[in-house]
This record gives sequence, C-alpha cells and structure tokens, in this order.
Amino acid sequence: MRGKLIAMAFIATASSSAWLPVQTPSASELRGLAALDATHAWASGSGGTVLRTGDGKKWEKLRAPEGGEALDFRDVEALGDRVVVLMSAGPGDASRIYRSTNGGETWMLAHTNPEKDGFYDAIAFFDAQDGLVLGDPVNGKFRVRATHDGGATWASDPGQIMPAAWEGEGAFAASGTCLFALKGGNDAWFVTGGAKEARVFHTTDRGREWTVASTPAPAGNASSGLFSVAFLDARRGFASGGDYKQPQFNGLNGIRTEDGGATWTPSPLSATGFYSAVVPVPGAKDDLVAVGLAGEAASHDSGRSWTKAGDTPMNAAAFTALDSGWAVGPKGTSLRLAAGR
Repeated sequence: MRGKLIAMAFIATASSSAWLPVQTPSASELRGLAALDATHAWASGSGGTVLRTGDGKKWEKLRAPEGGEALDFRDVEALGDRVVVLMSAGPGDASRIYRSTNGGETWMLAHTNPEKDGFYDAIAFFDAQDGLVLGDPVNGKFRVRATHDGGATWASDPGQIMPAAWEGEGAFAASGTCLFALKGGNDAWFVTGGAKEARVFHTTDRGREWTVASTPAPAGNASSGLFSVAFLDARRGFASGGDYKQPQFNGLNGIRTEDGGATWTPSPLSATGFYSAVVPVPGAKDDLVAVGLAGEAASHDSGRSWTKAGDTPMNAAAFTALDSGWAVGPKGTSLRLAAGR
C-alpha cells in the first residue's frame, strides 16, 4: 500500500511527545534519513526515491538526480543552508554521491566510485564541510574517502593507514549509520560483519589513521554482524545489529563501550531481534534510540539498559532535539516525533 500508515508504539524521549504517522507518496524501501529540524527532513530509498518535507506534516517526492532514477539511495545528509548530500549504494559506479544546494530541487553528481569492485555503505559529517564516505574492502582494505568542501569533491588520502579486512568482512548499507562521525570532533567509527567476528574501526584524526577492535557481537555469515554505531561523546558508544535475514534474531544484538571503542561489552537491546540503526538524541546526554525489523527500543542510560517499545519494522531514525525526531522504513513508512501531542 502506498504511503502505508503504521502507528509506532514507542517510548518517547519526552513525556509530552508522541510518534505520529506521516504519509509518504512512495512505497519504496526507505533507508536514508536526515533531519535538519522539527519540520525539515529528507528521506531516500530504492528506485531513485528522494523525499522531502518542509512542514513536518507531508512529504513530497523529489525528482531523482539525472541518471540516478534506478539507484538505491541508502544515505542522505542535510548540512544546512539547503545543502543536501545523497549517497547511492551498489557495485562499482552504482555507488555515487550527489549534492544539492537548493534543498533537493536539483542535484549535481559530485563523485562516482572509481573502483569496479567497490561498494559504498554510508556517509557521515563532522561539520558542514568535512565528512567521510565508507566503502567495502577493495584489495583487502576498507575504502574511506574524505570531503573538505561540504560534499562537492571526495578523495582518498594517499597516506591513510587502514588495518586489513578479514575474508568476507564488510559493512552494511542498511540505514546510513554503519559509519559515525562525532560532530565538531576528530573521531569517527565504523562497524562490520560478514566475517568470523564483528569489529569496530576507529579514527582519531578524521580518517587518516584507523585502528580496529574485536567485539563480542556474533557474525559468521554474510547477513550478520554489527549494522550501526553511535557515540554520545568521544568515549561512550553503542553498536547494534544481528542478522537481517532473521528479524527475530536470537543472539546478542547490542554492545557498548566507555573507552572510545577500544573495548566492548554485551548490552542486549531486547531478548531477540535485529536492529539496523542506533542514533543519539541531541539535548539528552544519555539517550539513544534503536530501530530495526524487530521494532523499536530506547535507552536513557547510554545503552546500559533498554526498553523494548514496539514491533513496527523500521530501518532508520534521526533526531534533532529531545522532542524532534523521525523514523522511516519498509513500504514508504514514515513517522514523526511531535511535541505536545
């Protein structure tokens, strides 16, 4: 059903707020989500889908970038001043980055993956100018390219230090959140799966040098591992995942760190379930929200404990304030966190 409305049984981070369904003019699988404020947001997905809302009440479907009508847009970032950066995932040159300076009315092709064996997974920004794009391993190492002009150009650092990837290891382009850059800082992290162990890669210098840490999260096949990572500050972080082929995954689906990602400890989001995205809540120093095909969960203590809050399948979530958030998912599903409702 186009614009399917599904109520989300969710524990709002503010007691006076509630999740409201917002109809979309699309039945696509929505995985990319960027929220600028309480009323302005962008969503993206399969079949060249790009959506925008300017009032928080209705979505409009934007024209896909020229030549990108069939692409799968797995991530979108709003940088303010009507600058929006859009990333498609796919093999080789199907992985692209587009940029708009007018809120998505028109798009410029900023970058195409130059490697035929490459596959982009996510983009993340430290600020309005500096950001990273993460790609699956090519010749045994993950690919990370950087921008210093708000997404207009992207390039590899010839001096970059990247640990070797394991056989079968990759990142998951499930929600645009397998890569996380700390706003205003120099740290970034990305999470992996698909190999014998799920791991977390970390940089303290905006992508020039990376280290990697083992985790207790299970992997072992191409559909399982860590799918998303979020940090509340430079030390406290959380990663979520499971197996996307098993919405009710029976295994460890969450881990947390208090030392910047050097070590990780188990912290289940729920007894069972797959969670494709975990995000911080601005304005609440200890709050995290996780969503996935298993439903929704919330933590108010930096991921030490979680409350399962609903069973509505979702792919991605984004917050701009304690009472300002969005979530998107399968078949054009969209919900908005509304204050005072």
